[in-house]
Amino acid sequence: MIILPAIDIKDGCCVRLRRGDFATAHKVAEDAVQTAAAFSTAGAAWIHMVDLDGAKEGGAKNEHIFLEVARHSGLRVELGGGIRDMSAVERYLEKGISRVILGSAAVKNPVFVRDAVHAYGDRIAVGIDARDGMVATEGWLDTSALHYIDLARRMEDIGVRYIIFTDITRDGMLEGVNLEQLSALRKAVSCNIIASGGVRDLSDVEACTALRLYGIICGKALYTGGLDLRRAIETAGEQTC
Repeated sequence: MIILPAIDIKDGCCVRLRRGDFATAHKVAEDAVQTAAAFSTAGAAWIHMVDLDGAKEGGAKNEHIFLEVARHSGLRVELGGGIRDMSAVERYLEKGISRVILGSAAVKNPVFVRDAVHAYGDRIAVGIDARDGMVATEGWLDTSALHYIDLARRMEDIGVRYIIFTDITRDGMLEGVNLEQLSALRKAVSCNIIASGGVRDLSDVEACTALRLYGIICGKALYTGGLDLRRAIETAGEQTC
């Protein structure tokens, strides 16, 4: 299983949120490139990054930071937030981002997602963020009438191979991942599943490894010291695919 340490960017700063609430943003690191380099030194191969301003407003708002991390950290960058058209996908992938995440577009523009997958294959992931099982969009500000399992099946049908699933109610809360919903998702589709939201300690890594997930995103627990990245990577038996 892959461990993806996370850095979210808002107004150029490395921050974490609680349950996706922008009002709770607090700085967790001084410099994204230096933080990413430290993750690489600990043994990480990938990093998960989110443009929070892009997710809320649409478009690329902190592009230079993500490209700097891709150029200088030694990590493969998985990036989401505000990527809502093919030109944004092409620009990021051509400039060194390894995988882009399409979120709101999966609900509002599935044809775009299909076209992106057909063009770039495994370099496209879909982020499914749910509140009480229902998919949220627009930086989690809106909640749809679509169940996360139904959306996952639609994405599988159009060729998506990577799904990042977040239980918004647990995100940033250090309450543990939602194993029940992750297990249901794992059984419902054949896609590679990446768990996100609520990672607390090594027990979450162990549980997600037991579910045979592709990966797990670790954010706040790394910054608070509740999870040691090197130990997490060793526990997951990480592969670099």
